[in-house]
Amino acid sequence: MAKQRDYYEVLGVPRDTSAEDIRKAYLKLAHKYHPDKTGGDKAAEDKLKEINEAYDVLKNKEKRAKYDQFGHMGEQMGGGEGFGGFGGFGGGGAGGFEAPFDEFFDVLFGRASGGRGGGQRRSAARQGSDLEYRLNISLREAATGTKKKVKFARREVCSDCSGTGAQPGTQPQTCADCQGTGQVRRAQGFFSITQTCTRCRGTGKIITKPCTRCSGTGRSRAERELSVDLPGGVDTGSRLRLSGEGEPGEHGGPRGDLYIYVEVEQDEIFQRDGNDVICEIPVSFVQAIVGDKLKVPTLTGEAELKVPPGTQPGTLFRLRGMGIKDLRGYHKGDQIVRVQVEIPTRISREQRELIERFQQMSNEKTYPLYQRFMEKLKKSLGG
Repeated sequence: MAKQRDYYEVLGVPRDTSAEDIRKAYLKLAHKYHPDKTGGDKAAEDKLKEINEAYDVLKNKEKRAKYDQFGHMGEQMGGGEGFGGFGGFGGGGAGGFEAPFDEFFDVLFGRASGGRGGGQRRSAARQGSDLEYRLNISLREAATGTKKKVKFARREVCSDCSGTGAQPGTQPQTCADCQGTGQVRRAQGFFSITQTCTRCRGTGKIITKPCTRCSGTGRSRAERELSVDLPGGVDTGSRLRLSGEGEPGEHGGPRGDLYIYVEVEQDEIFQRDGNDVICEIPVSFVQAIVGDKLKVPTLTGEAELKVPPGTQPGTLFRLRGMGIKDLRGYHKGDQIVRVQVEIPTRISREQRELIERFQQMSNEKTYPLYQRFMEKLKKSLGG
């Protein structure tokens, strides 16, 4: 009988790995073996089930601790703290074997005689896998909040067989090996070991005539559309959890969740800096010299900006409360306007003559920055 693989080996991670690395490894493998990628290949489906089983244990702190101490046997021990006087029989470790804790009492008190027997053991309900969805939105949508429709594929109960996995008009048969319990008991010397039935894979049922629509899985792929409300202030990396919108659970377990990861697209006008936005506005050198009133774009329309006379290139102006709403709703950021003074590259003869005349009329007061620089230079040279 095939030995159940180590969960860390299934996910391809070392035993001392972090919970976050376990999650990343699971998502990578789940994506690789997802039915959408494999076309419903049976081997890939079995692999995905194994991956989900491993992640279900290792993502849970208490389950993982129990598994690290007792191996696969820890999954069947319930809330027990250990073996007490039977500490030498640990499962999963070197030299140990996998057997439920109550099997020892079956043997010690004569309740087991090897082979099949015991109470009905049903496969535990297991939550379905989580799904991920990448949602792209514009910066303006991120600033004000938006409602989006998302379409994604997930498994649903097969409409043809109503989830039984059997062809319409037929029913799954009780597994002859485990008598419908999903588990078989094997005698090994003094002790008996309970293991998942390999014939029915722990379901207790055998499907002799699989449903053609779902290939006997009881699930089929279906498109689902949801309307999602995104609050103002979301940014790239923001995550929204929709409970119960993931893959269906096993053995009556609840559905997994749908996680929507937000990706804010680059804007042609604005750059985001936290809750502030920055935009660069070109002005003519005449506007910078004599001043002007400008209409500047904002995330929600336009605003008036007064450019005072003598404005220098790179000057920053702040429009209070014209930025992005704080995700917690406490305040709004500002819009920062950076002035870019544009110098003409082509001028007429008349324009050139006027500029030259302006230069002739200029003195040291016309360019105070230049004069201060020359004074510092002269001082540094010892002049």
